[in-house]
Amino acid sequence: MIPWEEVALPGPRGTLLAMRRIVVQGRPEQGRVRTTMKKISDFIWPIIGLAAVIGSGYLLYKELAGISMAEIKGSFAAIPVHRFLLAALSTLVAYAALAWYDRIALLHLGVRHISWFFVSVCSFTTYALSHNIGASVFSGAVVRYRAYTAKGLSAAQVAVLVALCSFTFGLGTILLGGFVLTVLPDTLTRLNGYLPAILTDPATARILGAGLLAFVALYVAGSLLHLKPLTIRKFKLEYPRPRIMSRQLIAAPLELLGAAGIIYFALPEAGNPGFLVVLAVFLASFSAALVSNAPGGLGVFELVFVVAMPDIARPSVIAALLVFRLFYFWLPFLISVVVVLLYERNRLASALRDKPHDAAAPEAPLTAPGLDAHALERRMEKKPV
Repeated sequence: MIPWEEVALPGPRGTLLAMRRIVVQGRPEQGRVRTTMKKISDFIWPIIGLAAVIGSGYLLYKELAGISMAEIKGSFAAIPVHRFLLAALSTLVAYAALAWYDRIALLHLGVRHISWFFVSVCSFTTYALSHNIGASVFSGAVVRYRAYTAKGLSAAQVAVLVALCSFTFGLGTILLGGFVLTVLPDTLTRLNGYLPAILTDPATARILGAGLLAFVALYVAGSLLHLKPLTIRKFKLEYPRPRIMSRQLIAAPLELLGAAGIIYFALPEAGNPGFLVVLAVFLASFSAALVSNAPGGLGVFELVFVVAMPDIARPSVIAALLVFRLFYFWLPFLISVVVVLLYERNRLASALRDKPHDAAAPEAPLTAPGLDAHALERRMEKKPV
């Protein structure tokens, strides 16, 4: 029997819990405790998300008191057509970068037989659903599993792909966050009264930014120098090959730059503080939305952004945020629902005709950041389960 402390696989929360249930079969009391904790967490996080939506909605209502719908409609209509087109182009850049996330993960796994078109459609559908639903384990991961297993990937490979995509997004957020905090350390002063004073202090912000950039530099150095995996308690971080790491450093910031560009182009030119400030506020708003666990960051994202943009008329800010929701959330969501329905219909029709799907490709070696498959195999050989 392998003690569960010796086995730590990366991936979404569901993957980790499933593996732990396998390895603690000889310890029923631990299994019951962990199952109970999982049941409790299944209720806690939705409650936290709902509370975040209600609380931020109330605060946003106070911030927008006195603004009429006619003013917001007027600001929306005042956005020039060419800036709408630029916002749409920014959306395409963001979702193309998200598709690149999946492609990078597949290259890391050594999987090359899946076409760019399939990867792009799968990635688009995955993120369009998870952005709106807010539960990537139950939306994005499920869509990827259904799509990629049909192309021959195993469940473990899909788990590695999901984990690496999440890590790539986090890496981009850390990189751009460190950059804007170092270059514009006074940006968080726009959120005085909403954040602790220590975070809105420019000196502290610059130190935090330098720390974030140092983390990225360590990651780059570890990849270039082929350093040994970094072990933190039960988890192990393996540095990817330089060609994978370099792609991550381009794709991740590109997605965030595209998403921030949607709002930047939708904002009026008068009083616009510039792209870097909009990017900094976007990162702060997006991070707050993720931490809140609110579905789609609804209310939380808008509250932080409105508060941090005091130089622009509130109706214009709301109109720009509506453009962002429309291009980045709602339209992709509607398209993704159609894609999922068509895909599942085709699979059902294929099953009824008893036609096999694509031939399975050879399973690629599972060596991803946080996963040491060879060490696990050696342990499995030494210790019978």
